[in-house]
Formats: sequence, structure tokens, C-alpha cells
Amino acid sequence: MVQYRLDQLQIGAIDHLLFIKSLMRKERKQRIDRTNARKLPPGYRSEAGRLSVIRTVFVWHWGMPCERRTNGSVLAARLPSGCRAAIARQASLNLLGTSLVQLQCRTLAVPGGKAVFKRDKPHLNVGTIGHVDHGKTTLTSAITKVLATSKGAKYRKYEEIDNAPEEKARGITINAFHLEYETAKRHYAHIDCPGHADYIKNMITGAAQMEGAILVVAATDGAMPQTREHLLLTKQVGIPKENICVFINKADEVTDKETRELVEMEIREVLSQYQFDGDNIPVIFGSALCALEGKMPEIGEQAVKQLLDTMDEKFIIPNRNTTTEPLFPAEHVYQIKGRGTVITGKLERGVLKKGDKVEILGYDKEGIKSVITGLESFHKTVDQAEPGDQLGVLLRGLGPKDVRRGTVLVPQGHNHKATDKAKAQLYVLKHEEGGGKTPLANYFSEHVFSLTWDIGAVIKITGKDFIMPGEAAEVELRLVNKMFIEPQQRFTIRKDQKTIGTGVFTEVLPSMTEDEKDKRVLKKAMKAEMERLGFNPYGEMVEKRLKPDYSNAPKDNPMAKEFQGEQA
Repeated sequence: MVQYRLDQLQIGAIDHLLFIKSLMRKERKQRIDRTNARKLPPGYRSEAGRLSVIRTVFVWHWGMPCERRTNGSVLAARLPSGCRAAIARQASLNLLGTSLVQLQCRTLAVPGGKAVFKRDKPHLNVGTIGHVDHGKTTLTSAITKVLATSKGAKYRKYEEIDNAPEEKARGITINAFHLEYETAKRHYAHIDCPGHADYIKNMITGAAQMEGAILVVAATDGAMPQTREHLLLTKQVGIPKENICVFINKADEVTDKETRELVEMEIREVLSQYQFDGDNIPVIFGSALCALEGKMPEIGEQAVKQLLDTMDEKFIIPNRNTTTEPLFPAEHVYQIKGRGTVITGKLERGVLKKGDKVEILGYDKEGIKSVITGLESFHKTVDQAEPGDQLGVLLRGLGPKDVRRGTVLVPQGHNHKATDKAKAQLYVLKHEEGGGKTPLANYFSEHVFSLTWDIGAVIKITGKDFIMPGEAAEVELRLVNKMFIEPQQRFTIRKDQKTIGTGVFTEVLPSMTEDEKDKRVLKKAMKAEMERLGFNPYGEMVEKRLKPDYSNAPKDNPMAKEFQGEQA
């Protein structure tokens, strides 16, 4: 039976929702507000009798007075004292043999009886990363099936994870998908990240919430482009080196022992290239499809169990910062008619509770205030959210344009201020690391990713004309919009579907003046830069300007020898 409870959002308005006057009339006639009754959703009409208000609550149930006994003593304590007394008086009346309190069910009857999130095990956010079609979603589904036998998870079919129409049509993951499961030792929030290059933006958002990673590599392919880029992004978002393991999938299609060993050697070399401990990172061979179909248990179910045991034993739980003010970046935003706005994401630090007053920052938004009226984690109610929790936060009084992906929730009275200008330390990736070959010039414009936001930015280099691949420099970032930035916050720069740089914000600067925002001023600065250098530093062939071609020079030319030595 569906249960309903009195939502805290409506408690303050209960005086207007109790039809006390109609009950106090001398005739003691029963009445029903059919206008409000018609507005009830179908599910609410059938079970609107169950309301947790006080010991006994009586609701008009589509033409029949019905009595429901509830256990709402906890919520009753939160009601204003006058309301508690009024309900108690009216519940004691006997009208045609049945006590009755009419409530405006459309507002008060909200789904209740939800499970409560139990914090009885250490919590960790993990995710599957890797190249497209290597089996990340299949492995995610296999994990839930294996754990479902011990009631550690709800089995999720492949189609339930990739459930968007385009995902089903193309057979690839587009949006990061969140689910939960439990082993004997830990509780995990799992993020299935997209592997396709076109949706790397969604992968960055998912990876930013991860604290551990399962690198999925197909035994039939080995390391592929997105394998390397996902490893690079995993490193940039700060996932600890200890919190990564490798699942070499599709082992049923590669039975040759030597081929398996070559694939393992290759992936260990790639891990070492990105400063992971390639020699000691656990590598598990298996087949997620076999685990789903119940075939070849040694590489199916047993391999998945080995993976879970490895995560329990090897992955470390990061330190949780519960003492500082909370920070909650928005990943997805949903409008629920009649309830409010739900924001999902990971609580980065601090503690959140129902009733907390918060403010929204980002995308030029400041001073937009709201109150948290509900907290849930994987459809379970949460009394107090802690760092690392994957949450849905219900806010009231917000419009569709007040909050979006990339904005953050901070407590009212905070010391932060959204800005569009900051200093940072930037490292430009070498081509061998997955970066580009072109140096970055002063005033170049690229796309910056940080937390869950991504936005265009102009980057001004301090103290030099260029940043060559493999070099680091101090820079000043000027963003298109005012965003949440704080010192030690990480960011990534991408160009032409490729990650070209990574850095850390070092100082928050006052927002730009109107002159600095003027595009004409930027164009003048870029033109002056070209005149000063004598060539266009923003062209695709700039690297040839900075490294002259000595291939046709005399052999005794020392510069030619140096250049030819580099080419070799």
C-alpha cells in the first residue's frame, strides 16, 4: 500500500488546509471540496487516507469518510502548537459516527513510507571509465546482478542504465548514470560514464564526483584513445592513485594466454605514462556479459566478485571535510510541479540538513535564496547529508531559470562571491600525454571545465609570450560568466575535443570591468600581440614559427643537428 506523509514544506500552511470551520458548524454536516479533490493525482486519490499527522487522522476519501491510523508522532512534534490542538479537538468530534478532519489532499498528501538512508558502512563514490563499447555499462549491470543475490543491490538491466531514446538507438552511453550497491564492507555510489568522444563533457562531470575508478578495457582492442583520455581526466580531477583498478573485459573472446598478457602489459605501460602505479595496480580478467548470462562463472560471476573484493581491500576512503561550510555543485536540475526544484549532485564538503537556508551562485546568479525542504539519496530520505553523498536536494521558491547545471549551493551568509576573473597555475599537456602540438599564445580563448560547470574563457599569460606543450605558467582566466571559484580548485582546458591543459586556481580576483568585457578591447589586444611578435600567434602553424625548419640546412649547422636529433 502506498503511504503518504505530511511534507515539511506544507507544515507552515496547515492552518489554511484544515477545514475546521466546516466541522464546527451546528449541523455537523460533512462537506467535501470537490474542486481540490479533482486536482489530486490518480495515485493520491486511491490512497490519500494514509497521512502521518498525529495519532489518528481522518481524510475524506472520494465520497467516503475513511479512518487511517498512522505513526506520525515525530512529525506532529514539528507542527505549530495551535495546529496540534486544533487537530486534536476536531479528531475527537463524532460526525455521523465517524470522526473527520478534511485536509486539502492535493497539497498535503505526498508520497511517504520511503526507506531511510542508513549510514552503517563506509561510503565511496566510484565509476566505470574507458573507451566506447568496451563494456562499461555491461559491467555496471553485471555488478548489480551479482550483488542482487545477496540483496546488496537492485538488479539493473543494461536497458535501464542506457535508457534515453538516443542511447538505446545508438547503443552507447551519453549521460552519466548513477546507482548504488553494497558489499559486505562498504556502500558504493556508482557512476557509469560515457565513453564516446562526443560526450566527454558529460564524462568530465561524472568523473568530478568520483573518488575511485574502474578502468574497463576490452581484451579484443587494448588501450584506445578514450582509454588514455579518461585516465588523464581521472588524474586531473584528483582521484587518488590507489583508487584505480583495471577490469579487462571480453575475456571470453580472447582465449590465447599470450594475447591476454600483451594486453595487460600494454595497459600497465599506459597507466605508468600517466603517473599511476602501473606495476602494482590490480588487473582482473573477466567477461561482464558472461556474468549477466550466467555463463563461464570463472570469468563471469567470480571475476565480478573479485573486482568487488579488490575495491573493498584496495580503495581508500578519502578524508571527509565536515567542519567547513557546505558546497554542493549542481549536476542535474528538475522541476517538480507542486513540490519545487530538485538539484542532484555530490556534496563536496560540509553538512546539509532539511531547513537549511542556502544561496545559489554561478552563471552571473547571486542573491537567489532558498530553503532545503527535502534530502534524498537514491530515493531514500536523508536526515543529514555528509561529504561524498550523492543527493537530490529539494528547494522551494525557485524558478526554472534560477538554477542550472554548474551553479553551486552555499549557505546564506557565506564569504564567497561569484567572479569572472582569477589567477591560476596552468600546465599544457605534451602531445605524448594526450595534449596538442600547438603552443598557447596570449589572449587565446578556450573552454574551461571545473566542478560541474564549463564555460568559455580568455586566458592571459603572465611573464611570457607562449606556453609550449610540457610547460607550466601562471595565467589569468577571464570567464564569460561569473562562476564559483576558490583557491586550490582544479580545472581542465579543452580544445577541438581534446584535453590540452590542466591547472589549479590560486587567487580569486575582482570581477572584470566593462572595458575588460568589451570584445573590441580584446581584439585590439590580440592585434597588438600580432604586431609585437610579427606573426599571427593564433594560427594553426604557429609551432613552425617558433621552431624553424632546419631540414634543408647544411649538415654542419649545430641547430640543424639539434633539430634532426629531436626528430629522431
